[in-house]
Amino acid sequence: MAKFQSVDELVEATRPVNPVYCIREDSIETSAAWFKNNFPGNILYAVKANPNEKVLKTLLKNNITDFDTATIEEIRLIKKIAPQAKTYFMHTIKSKESISEAYFKYNVKDFSLDSKDELDKILKATNQAKDLTLYLRIQASNEHAEIDLSKKFGATVYESSSLLRQIKEVANKIGISFHVGSQCMHPISYSKALKDVSSLIKKTGIEPNIINVGGGFPTTYPDMYPQPLINYINEIKKSFAKLNLKSKPALLCEPGRALVAESGSTVVRVELRKKQNLYINDGTYGSLFDAGTPQFIFPTKPIQLKKTFTKRLVPYSFYGPTCDGIDFMKGPFMLPSNIKQGDYIEIGQLGAYGLSLRTKFNGCYSDEIHDVCDKPLMSIYDADENENIRHLFG
Repeated sequence: MAKFQSVDELVEATRPVNPVYCIREDSIETSAAWFKNNFPGNILYAVKANPNEKVLKTLLKNNITDFDTATIEEIRLIKKIAPQAKTYFMHTIKSKESISEAYFKYNVKDFSLDSKDELDKILKATNQAKDLTLYLRIQASNEHAEIDLSKKFGATVYESSSLLRQIKEVANKIGISFHVGSQCMHPISYSKALKDVSSLIKKTGIEPNIINVGGGFPTTYPDMYPQPLINYINEIKKSFAKLNLKSKPALLCEPGRALVAESGSTVVRVELRKKQNLYINDGTYGSLFDAGTPQFIFPTKPIQLKKTFTKRLVPYSFYGPTCDGIDFMKGPFMLPSNIKQGDYIEIGQLGAYGLSLRTKFNGCYSDEIHDVCDKPLMSIYDADENENIRHLFG
């Protein structure tokens, strides 16, 4: 993995034929420090957002040492890189083989569940272990999220009371968790979910040892401007205090996108232009899945090299390199009106899920990754930097 001072320097030096993914360590250091300084509890990095070893090692170096893992493969990865790191198995549906391996081989004691069958499975796979921390994941409103997780995960109001009582009978420690949905655009979602936690505690009389507010912390995109992250933290603090519990539970969170989104970008090349459609060498089967399916709009920047681009920016859509017609990214992506075949474009905010969701469909795959030292195209940690992009979208 080579290191360049900027994306422009990278392109000038390599003139890449295939897409190139860029990692910014400084960006990860900034976001990790922000969460460590502001969240009043323990921070679990959601590995699914970006499992690249460079990213994980940078987080570890910056004192993010606990990990929200969804699969046994993610647990193996973390334990290979950092055997002493603590992993939490937080997917609510797991195979009995994965549970057993996590517990007996990797000493994982923290498991999430949202059904009686999963509780029984965990107990059976761990030989009725008495040292488990079991988290009941309850359904939470995802009304302010860009990606809704509530239909797939979470025990309903009617199921939660019974499940919590059953967990109390067998767990060493009790956790209650929720997730307000990915890219949550309003902090009120956390207070609503914590009200549901309060109702469950009052109904059962069971005070948890741990409350996990999950992920959902947003980043910023050209057409999505969430409130400052500190507003989310303050909403959690205020609602957590209102629980007014006798023994104060530990507090956990599981940020993924907010920790790593800004750290990654992809450099693509324009292979053809048809009016306002740019055919590029990366797409929805590569690092740009979120631009196609949930139709996120990512910040873009033309790479200057020796060409002078016009200052007039116009909207484009992208087509990816595969033979599939759904390899399409509607945008709009704002770029100079005179961009054409052979020009390079940097696409930002791809540190979250950009690497995770790549496939090798049609053989269109590039694992060329480099370090760069320039600033990300947008940053929720430095709102003033974004205005030159945001004004284009109203």
